[in-house]
Amino acid sequence: MAEVLDLDAAMHRPYFESLLDRVAGQLDREPRTIVDIGAGTGTGTLALARRFPDAQLVALDRSAGMLERIRKTAERNGLGDRIRTVEVDLDAGLPAVGAVDLAWAALSLHHIEDPDATLRQLAEAMTPGGTVVVTEMESQPRFLPDDIGIGTPGLETRCHDAAASRGWNRWPDWSANLRRAGFGMVEMRRDELAVDVDDTARRYAHAVLGRMRTGLDNAVSDEDLDALERLVGDGPDSVLHRADLVVRGSRTVWIARAIKEETR
Repeated sequence: MAEVLDLDAAMHRPYFESLLDRVAGQLDREPRTIVDIGAGTGTGTLALARRFPDAQLVALDRSAGMLERIRKTAERNGLGDRIRTVEVDLDAGLPAVGAVDLAWAALSLHHIEDPDATLRQLAEAMTPGGTVVVTEMESQPRFLPDDIGIGTPGLETRCHDAAASRGWNRWPDWSANLRRAGFGMVEMRRDELAVDVDDTARRYAHAVLGRMRTGLDNAVSDEDLDALERLVGDGPDSVLHRADLVVRGSRTVWIARAIKEETR
């Protein structure tokens, strides 16, 4: 999973830099404390640290291994003095992180058992006018045409449907949740993503389809599993070599601001 997250971040870096610019343009002041909720490998944490050079960052995640990875990467990039990691199960509550000016929850909020409770706690921790940014992936990325020349056409659609039936990446429109928690909506939008196919894109497709192949045992036909096997192999049908490979996806973004009286 770490490989998929890092490749996704590398491939979509221009998009996320433009998103951070958009967020920065809506802030009424430079953030002093930023919290990355469900930081994963820390690509978002580091991007936030670079975009807001005067801020202190707090990376929250339940995985000690992921947090150790963030610490090492931060040190290598000269950011170790600005990034603090906290190992936490957010289902047990938001830890005390001080007054928060900006919170970032990228592909993470739907993993929390009671996201309303987390958002309420976050709103309470926010400075007046503090901003939260939530992003979600609408569906798994698409890499192939309908007919790939092996198996029955429509492989990716069947695989995505099977993954969805197992609850993959299921999330609501977070607008109502944010309002209930004490945030005022600033913006909600859906962004289509497409990138040029290069070595990173091929490795990303290989990693995503490899995880799909592992996760869909008994969920799709043997024929589809065989086609996936060939796509993630090293033969001529592999996504590492195919001429018809594309990378298409989307992100839905919510930007909201804490509603509270000015107290400082």
